Amino acid sequence: MAERERTGGRATTWPEAIAAWARRPAGGSPWWLQDFAHAFAERLRNWSAAECGPGRLMPWLPVAFGFGIVLYFTADREPAIWATLGLAVSCAATAVMSRARSVGFVVALVIAAAGAGLAATTLRSAYVAHPVLRYPAFSVDITGWIEVREERERTDRIVVRVHTIQAERLDAVLERVRLSVRKRTAPPVGSFVSLKARLNPPLQPVRPGGYDFARDLYFQRIGAFGFAFGEIKRMPPPYPSGFWLRYAAFFASLRDTIDARIRADLPGDAGAIASALITGKRDAISTPVNDAMFISGLGHILSISGYHMAIVAGVVFFVVRGLLALGPALALGYPIKKWAAFAALFAAGFYLLLSGSEVATQRSFVMTAIVLIGVMVDRSALTLRNLALAAFAVLLLAPEAVVHPSFQMSFAATLALVAAYQHGLPWTIRGADTSVGARIVLWGGREIVSLILASMVAGLATTLYAGYHFHRLAPYGVLANLLAMPIVSVWVMPAGLLALAVLPLGFDGPLWRLMGLGVEWMVAVALWVANLPGAVGRIHAFGTGPLLLGTAGLIVICLLRSPLRWCGAGLIGLAIVMVLRTAPPDVFVAPGAEAVAVRTAGDRLAIFKLGNDMFAMREWLAADADARPPSDPTLANAFLCDEDGCIAKLTDGALVSVVLSPEAFEEDCRRAAVVITRRSAPPDCAAMMIDRKISQQTGALALQRTSTGFTLVRARPAGYDRPWAHIRGSDTPAGSGPSRNFQSPSRDATPRQDDLRPDD
Repeated sequence: MAERERTGGRATTWPEAIAAWARRPAGGSPWWLQDFAHAFAERLRNWSAAECGPGRLMPWLPVAFGFGIVLYFTADREPAIWATLGLAVSCAATAVMSRARSVGFVVALVIAAAGAGLAATTLRSAYVAHPVLRYPAFSVDITGWIEVREERERTDRIVVRVHTIQAERLDAVLERVRLSVRKRTAPPVGSFVSLKARLNPPLQPVRPGGYDFARDLYFQRIGAFGFAFGEIKRMPPPYPSGFWLRYAAFFASLRDTIDARIRADLPGDAGAIASALITGKRDAISTPVNDAMFISGLGHILSISGYHMAIVAGVVFFVVRGLLALGPALALGYPIKKWAAFAALFAAGFYLLLSGSEVATQRSFVMTAIVLIGVMVDRSALTLRNLALAAFAVLLLAPEAVVHPSFQMSFAATLALVAAYQHGLPWTIRGADTSVGARIVLWGGREIVSLILASMVAGLATTLYAGYHFHRLAPYGVLANLLAMPIVSVWVMPAGLLALAVLPLGFDGPLWRLMGLGVEWMVAVALWVANLPGAVGRIHAFGTGPLLLGTAGLIVICLLRSPLRWCGAGLIGLAIVMVLRTAPPDVFVAPGAEAVAVRTAGDRLAIFKLGNDMFAMREWLAADADARPPSDPTLANAFLCDEDGCIAKLTDGALVSVVLSPEAFEEDCRRAAVVITRRSAPPDCAAMMIDRKISQQTGALALQRTSTGFTLVRARPAGYDRPWAHIRGSDTPAGSGPSRNFQSPSRDATPRQDDLRPDD
């Protein structure tokens, strides 16, 4: 790209402006300061020229596009389609008109990309628009098609595309619902079923800044979640299902068949993990092993991403090319390398469809496809451009992915690895032509160094995102990856791919068992590392400010080539300082005031719950870096309760009251600093009041004690109006009876932390 902007017939750049400042009359400035200004301006000129070279802008465009998507999600109200489209078109036209001005063109193009991201997400939201349940509903009669079936540790889960839905008091005609069902009762994908269910509105954030599952469900076109009870009856469909449902049914059946074959030879967690690596079905892994995988830093293996896609494509490429090379006529007369690349591309595409096409898998397939297509057309593959194209492809198809941890961790790790490779980390052992170097290479020294560096780079790149979303770190991640990844690379995945290839012939059993031996080693490493002292690194929750600042720092470090990239290190350092200075809230209030947490004198949370939903308690404890489980009976010890309510003391001795009956208002409004209730409060209460009305309007709340009172932070700010937003609480529509808890204690229909599916 051109380096300079024409202004008044004269070429200027911002480094030249600094040089002009340095050449102004000295006015008593010391000579060494003038020399420093001249040298600094010259350096800036050289660095900016390097950063503005041909092709250097391309990786920044998806960054700007993603920033536009982030702007969409920060709005309090839904943007108008006409406004976002008009903005995007105007910015694009401005960029075209300013293409003769290098600096102006760059700025206009980046703004146009951001405007396009905002417009694309607004269009996506309008495209998926559907009704969302606002109030819990009992005894709902539903008929529809099974679109998704997932196996879980305690229950199975299905997504039903609704054909008919009826209930006595139902405030929305839903398109899709997600239901928990009893183990081994879920019909196969594509079945038309009739069932009865209890439905809840999508789960809102249980604390300000917490993950918004309702937003996720909205973009999946799911309007409610709950659980089915009674018999699930399969029925003849009223009309033939569409192409996409037949496609989903075919691959779901294929995954189920492969999963059954694997787990017939590999019972328990070994079979569940082997199936996760081949089919993407990872919901059957037991909770202890699943937690150990993520605590140890091996959780990325469970997500089919770049590593798995590279192995599949690489194995197929070299096997096909090697077989074709056995024939001299083929090897000498035909482009067998291109044929092998085509076969590898086909295998990677099949693996993408078989594994469920998650965000990490989509990104990996796009990058792999670009490399293989480059081989077929005799073009070299530029890795940062590959990553930029992959990001564009994913964000165009699903712009909502940018706020999901899977996208963030996957792209952060890949960007860091690509940048580290391009900046010259010693992926190869230099001096291999010497005797010492040859021995190092012979004994795998190069691979060990590469593995250690890759683990460190990817781990550091994803640390901020793991801390933000999951409030935990993996201090021993490098050790776990060093012990497990070589086995996965040379044993587990090749054995699994060979077993998959010979499965139609019926010779797959011994190969699955061989794969299982490697998986058992990986599980043993994960459990051993997870039980080391200090293996669970916990961190307090922090806001989006440090996350965005750290992301900007990572992008600057990875995309810039000149020493200017170290400005990114300053941004990351500032983000770390902000994280460490984040003060945790003193009071949490769940949506509908179903649970209350108070920070007591021991600087730990005491939690009092009114319902049976443990999800808010789990999230609060994790966000507070507290290792106690939500079932710990001592969590409520700091609350003193009677039939009218409960009180607890904050660290400074101020009282927080939870009022259960109207008789408690008079006394608690005089004594307490904060009064929380699920009832309607009297208007003359002297304390800070959080009652039924406030809870319905704001959702979850967090209170921070200050010298003048309390600072209140809302999960849903006043006037917040987004299509997925509602208040999940104890409120019921008029005439539906008294408030009550709608969560079944025997079947957990709330999301689990691994619903976020972290990938790196």
